[in-house]
Amino acid sequence: MTSTEAQYKKVISACKALFLKKTKDYGTAWRILRMPSITDQLFIKAQRIRSIEEKGRQQISDPVADEFIGLVNYSIIALIQLELAGNPKTELTEEEVEQWFDRVVHETFALQQKKNHDYDEAWREMRVSSITDIILMKLMRIRQIENNKGNTLVSEGVKANYQDIINYAVFALILLEEQKAI
Repeated sequence: MTSTEAQYKKVISACKALFLKKTKDYGTAWRILRMPSITDQLFIKAQRIRSIEEKGRQQISDPVADEFIGLVNYSIIALIQLELAGNPKTELTEEEVEQWFDRVVHETFALQQKKNHDYDEAWREMRVSSITDIILMKLMRIRQIENNKGNTLVSEGVKANYQDIINYAVFALILLEEQKAI
């Protein structure tokens, strides 16, 4: 297992633990959300990160890392919702949620491994602030695709953008953890 693979799995494990605890607390209330609402929730989280990065301070003590975890988990929610489109069932069991979570992460991690190979781990040289900007750009793309009712001419769809958000948020969490170790 590579260092990146181990770090990625550690971050996802923490995200999953929180996701499952919130499922115990709230059930799957998120099933009621329409896709643009999930996109906007992601936007709020990414915008808070950018705001704190630009201001250099924050007034609410919730750590920025928590927002990146939220970006991972809400993107997973988005991908589950895409898979369950048209399914009116709002309550999923904890077992179903865990299975969906694992399925989405497995597919997204496989994509990350391919891209990480081709790009030779370029993300390790990026600034966290650049990752934040790329996530915001991905969200703007998703919003435009949603405004176009899902139609694209030559671009990848929303699924690939949500997967990229997961992977970039994981990268940011890895970089933040490494910066603490210095």
